[in-house]
This record gives sequence, C-alpha cells and structure tokens, in this order.
Amino acid sequence: MKKAIRIIGIIFLVLIGLALAAAAGLLIRLKIRTGRILTDHSSIFENEKYKEPVYVDGVEVITLDVSCGYACIEMFSAWTGGDLTEEKLYEEYGRVVTSTGGRFCEKMNKRFPGYTTTMHKYLTNTELIDVLYDNLAAGIPIPFEWAAKYGDEWTLHYSLLTGMDIPNNKVTAANPYGYVEEISIDEFLQRTSFEAWENMPLYLKMAFAIGVFEKNTVFTVR
Repeated sequence: MKKAIRIIGIIFLVLIGLALAAAAGLLIRLKIRTGRILTDHSSIFENEKYKEPVYVDGVEVITLDVSCGYACIEMFSAWTGGDLTEEKLYEEYGRVVTSTGGRFCEKMNKRFPGYTTTMHKYLTNTELIDVLYDNLAAGIPIPFEWAAKYGDEWTLHYSLLTGMDIPNNKVTAANPYGYVEEISIDEFLQRTSFEAWENMPLYLKMAFAIGVFEKNTVFTVR
C-alpha cells in the first residue's frame, strides 16, 4: 500500500513538473513573439505617406453599460446610422460573446454585413501603424484591443481608433469608459502590445501565452 501511494505521489510530482515546464515554455514563446512585434517605428515620422493627419468624424463616445466589446459595436452602429445597443446585444445573447478577438470579429461581420471586418494580430509596430493609417484614410473608425485603466486598475479593453496625426505624434481613440483619449504614438504602442501593463497577473499572461488574447491586434473594416 505504501509503495502504491509512493508511486502515485511520484506520478503526481512528475505531472506537476511537466505542467510547469509546459507553462514556462509557453511564456518564453510569448516573450519571443512579443519581442518580434516591438520593432523600431521611428521611420514613420519621416515617411511622406503619413504626413497628412487622418480623422474620422461622427463617432460619439459612450460609457459602457455591459461590456467594452458591445459598447464598441454600439458606437460603430451609431456611426453608421444604426440603433444597435449594448442592451439589445445582451438581451439577444444572454451573455457577453465578444471577450475574445475572434468572436468580436465574428459579431462585427454579422452586425455590419455591408462591411468586411478582418482581424489582424501580432502585427509589428510599423505594420500596425500602416494598417491603422490606411483604414482611417478610408474614412472608417477601427476597433482595436489594448490595455486601458479603469480607475487605477489595468484592463483588457476594446476601443475605436478615430484619428492619427503622426507628424504631431498623436493618436485619438473613443474609449467606451466614457471619454476620448489623445495620446502619443509611443504610449499607444505600449498599450496595444500590453507592455504598459506592468505586473500583469499570471493567469492573464497564460491567457496570452495560449492564444486566448492577442497583442498588437486591430480589426480593419472596409
């Protein structure tokens, strides 16, 4: 009996060791992947393509009542002249179904069939800026994922990008926490890469590591 218990104990320890090793491997992979997207973006300030500021008018900021994903869909709907609201979405689904980027993209395509929403994830900094600039130049606001503070607490958050003035180092976003944010490009990239979120809880790091959430992720709408 004692021998059997000892064997079970050894197996248990081995399994724990394997799980820890797997988790460590995933976190190392995430670190490498994050490093690849944090490219030097200083060239954008000298690029003639970006010399003209691009802004989308008519986006009304709301204060979320249900979820940031639903709130962004509501803001986009209002911008298109629609009347879709967070409450209508929650009433229909009975829960929040836009917590992950893939599901958010799916709902954008369902709710706005006149547009095609495409999810782009783990873009390099320069790729991210280029994609955002082109979509804004086409006159359409862009949903995106980033780290945002609610009070003193960091959160994973959706917002709508409405403007970019690269020569003046400014990005403008409609944040459904109820306000418009104007921040520098450096801060913007720190937050889309989630590098701004110091001391992120381990469970969230693991969620990024296994692909539940993504960094430098935007949703082009054309």
